[in-house]
Amino acid sequence: MRTPLCDTFGIDYPIFAFTPSEHVAAAVSRAGGLGVLGCVRFNDPEELEQTLTWLDENTDGKPYGVDIVMPMKIPTEGKSIDLQALIPEEHVTFVEQTLQKLGVPPLPEGEGREGVLGWLHSVARSHLDVALRHRPVLIANALGSPPVDVIEKCHEHGIKVAALAGAAKHALSHVQNGVDIIVAQGYEAGGHTGEVASMVLQPDIVDAVGPDVPVLGAGGIGSGRQVAASLALGSQGVWTGSIWLGTEEYQNLQSNAGWTTAFTRATSSDTVRTRIYTGKPARLLKTKWTEAWAEEDAPSPLPMPLQNLLVADAHNRINASGDPDVISMPIGQIVGRMNDVRPVADVMADLVAEFEETVGRLESIRK
Repeated sequence: MRTPLCDTFGIDYPIFAFTPSEHVAAAVSRAGGLGVLGCVRFNDPEELEQTLTWLDENTDGKPYGVDIVMPMKIPTEGKSIDLQALIPEEHVTFVEQTLQKLGVPPLPEGEGREGVLGWLHSVARSHLDVALRHRPVLIANALGSPPVDVIEKCHEHGIKVAALAGAAKHALSHVQNGVDIIVAQGYEAGGHTGEVASMVLQPDIVDAVGPDVPVLGAGGIGSGRQVAASLALGSQGVWTGSIWLGTEEYQNLQSNAGWTTAFTRATSSDTVRTRIYTGKPARLLKTKWTEAWAEEDAPSPLPMPLQNLLVADAHNRINASGDPDVISMPIGQIVGRMNDVRPVADVMADLVAEFEETVGRLESIRK
């Protein structure tokens, strides 16, 4: 399982793993892939500084990447703007009444935190500044092309830039802006996702950008067979995310019985694409929480970043309650294959072994 991207990044396998957990990212990198740390959860740049220092020291010298959330169009925002004041009271009331209806208790006094400010452009800029003080080999942007000056700054530091695309026209725009690697993210993916399935999207994007621009297949990839399929469609590697939520290392970040029960019992049909998590379309596990937002009397989700600010405390309460019927979890349709909790090294080994078995079987058919 070797493509030119392996030489570009000094990795053994073209398996890129997006994860909000530094423990997962480090374990993937140590196992021969490229762990990519999602930075959006870091409101405090100093916390990200400490986390990247930990990654520097716990990847055995292997490379890693970081993922930021930065729109190319710089929004007008400033510390003088009271974002909370822009949230309608109707939405606040709906969230509180829904939590009560679902039996979600409040957090203990003094617990809880502000919304995830990593959705703000200014905070994402601080994430970039911190990352450039460390040794990532890749900076990926979950919202497409970052601003051109950001791309240029990364290139000055010898860092490649990747951007997610859900359509061929978006991929072409990324390339024109200077992006090095396109992540072709299909409809099946967890988190922010477009409307075209991976089987159609990947060859569309590969053909559109041409042979000189590497493409990573993303969406619905959780087995070696699916890695082989992605490479067969013309991608040079895969971008994986949801499968790492079911690893032992991820439990260091998020651990409760409700969380584990929720994804291990789910099928591939138990997700929904909705704007209720961040304000942009994202795939979540289907639960009583997502169903409440689909009711006729529910308000429409707010635009990013207001929606996340609205539901941040609710998500903290839901996750703390440990109720698998209510849990709020961004996850892809691959959840139907996530039936137990395993170490990252085992997941990586299975991906590679099944890929090799699949390629061998196809070779025998070709003969």
